[in-house]
Amino acid sequence: MGFFRGLDAEAYDRQYSDRELTRRIASYFKVHRASVIGVVVLTTTISGISALQPILISQGLDILTLDSQRRDIIIGMVLFMLVYGVFYWAGNWWRRNITAHIIGDIVTQMRSEAFEASVRHDMAFFDEFRSGRIISRITSDTEEFAQVTQLITDVIGQLLVALILLGFLFTVSVKLTLLVLAFAPVIFVLTLGFRSLARKVTREGFRVLAEVNAAIQEAVTGISVAKNFRQESKIYDEFTAVNTQSYRVNLRRGYTLSMVFPILNALFGVGTAILVYWGGLSAIEGAISVGSWYLFINSLDRFWAPMSNISAFWSQFQSGLSASERIFALMDADPLVRQKSEAAVDKLQGEISFAQVDFRYTEQEQVLDGFTLHIQPGESVALVGHTGAGKSSIAKLIARFYEFQAGDILIDGHDIRTFDLHSYRRQLGIVSQMPFLFSGTVADNIRYGRPEVTDEEIESIAHQIGEGEWLETLPQGLLTDVGERGSRLSMGQRQLVALMRVLVQHPAIFILDEATASIDPFTESQIQDAIDLILKRSTSILIAHRLSTVRAVDRIIVLQQGRIIEEGSHESLMEQGGHYAELYDTYFRHQSLSYIEEIGRRKQTPISL
Repeated sequence: MGFFRGLDAEAYDRQYSDRELTRRIASYFKVHRASVIGVVVLTTTISGISALQPILISQGLDILTLDSQRRDIIIGMVLFMLVYGVFYWAGNWWRRNITAHIIGDIVTQMRSEAFEASVRHDMAFFDEFRSGRIISRITSDTEEFAQVTQLITDVIGQLLVALILLGFLFTVSVKLTLLVLAFAPVIFVLTLGFRSLARKVTREGFRVLAEVNAAIQEAVTGISVAKNFRQESKIYDEFTAVNTQSYRVNLRRGYTLSMVFPILNALFGVGTAILVYWGGLSAIEGAISVGSWYLFINSLDRFWAPMSNISAFWSQFQSGLSASERIFALMDADPLVRQKSEAAVDKLQGEISFAQVDFRYTEQEQVLDGFTLHIQPGESVALVGHTGAGKSSIAKLIARFYEFQAGDILIDGHDIRTFDLHSYRRQLGIVSQMPFLFSGTVADNIRYGRPEVTDEEIESIAHQIGEGEWLETLPQGLLTDVGERGSRLSMGQRQLVALMRVLVQHPAIFILDEATASIDPFTESQIQDAIDLILKRSTSILIAHRLSTVRAVDRIIVLQQGRIIEEGSHESLMEQGGHYAELYDTYFRHQSLSYIEEIGRRKQTPISL
């Protein structure tokens, strides 16, 4: 079964018993107790009248059998059918309307809770699990749950009709009624046997749908890269493979879920034939009337229909349970980042201390081992080193995006694990290597961290960066639409907006992972102005890729395989001629003015032959 690969449960998935799931689902309905009672009353009333229909008709047939001239009976049955039809339509419309409101509210609440749980998970969660699968749980699984919940009232109504009819049928003929009930245990055993298989295949169906969603999201997100490398056909082939897998899984699911109907229909046919035979003999022998015989035959559909629907509903009920199981698993996933307490965070000074910190992403990926570092309040530090040296990991630990395994990280002398993360992160200003902008205007993105900031304050800060010349490069200034993910702005403009977003926040600690993309000198000078403004106000940690940034900081920390091997100013480290000097020659020297002037002189010097 190789084509079912990739459908394994997520690491955070868990198994819930039907009782646990039912109890948790019921908790969502408690808020709507009055509406639920209304639905129950309507369902019971509609079911009672539906059961009354064949009973009255059978009574009318008995009267007509004895006296065929009773036209008033015929007129009475016609009027009853008309009134019954109108009431049945109105009652069902009212019941479905109330039910739709209840389910809509519950699904909205469930999606909100699932989404809230998702955004509260730490960054390690999103690194490990694909976002498309998470989206599928919040959207598709909740929709499946809603559809199943709607079916519950329909099946319960049919079941009530069957129970009312059974009670009346016992008064007519105990023998025939027991014959009708004789098939119930067979159907019940068949349904129970079908239960575990239905849960399994529906689970696989949800997982493969999550795979399809993830593949589509990844393809759409990376479409520009695919076009740059002319790999449209490759992403199409990858999607086709996932789509084919989805087809096979759902085909298997369809086959499995539809197996029960031919078996049930065969049983129903046998039961109907037996009842027609014994009922006919009973009517001939005078044990029951013709009207009662009709009632039994007519009641078969009303009795077998809920039995059949319960069997069909059982598979869908398993779908609903599987969907709710996946939703609750997302809500209940244990966080990796755990706080010892939730202390409110006052205004921070920005002192940062790492004391013998061990950190690894996985058991095989040790990043920091006994790492120690102390940064004074207001100090600016540049982290330099080759890829994998631990620069970004240090920044992520300070932001509390990941959990460290040993040691202590102190902020202003307090254990970082005792802070309320929401209030703590409000005092952090973080700019990633690829700054992310949300759809909206430049001003909207700048005030993202401080919605209350005014346009005047934004413009005032913006004019402190190169006298605001960068605003003139934007078509509509602060009202320029940035497009999806900031696609309408250049990389340099995106960085400036991201830095402005930090500036208006006035953070106590600033973390910058500089982008390596080539930026024109004008934009680079604007970016450096913004960085300088932040450096004056905050304790700053810069993962530096520009020479101008490295020289602007108070101290340079040189990392190698998670250890500090050198630290000091640019000049002192260059004099040592150690690892930093090698990094400088490799990554920074070509950015220096002296290097550019030397290259210019070489080009002007004629080559002697």
